[in-house]
Amino acid sequence: MKVVTICLPKRYVSGIEDLVEQSKYPNRSEAIRIAIRDMLVDELWGSRAQKRPSVPLVSQLTETSPTEETTPP
Repeated sequence: MKVVTICLPKRYVSGIEDLVEQSKYPNRSEAIRIAIRDMLVDELWGSRAQKRPSVPLVSQLTETSPTEETTPP
């Protein structure tokens, strides 16, 4: 695997940590890896990719939930 460094809003990290504490995932890395895998399946590799209008995911996320500032600390 390749190491990738990302910056996330604090509430995303808090949510991921909550899921790990609830034993839904073994650690933060695995939770993020699964989320990315699921997004790739949905957006690129799955049957939904062909049925969905071509709206960028960033636009969809912006419309559905406000994001916190993502400037690195």
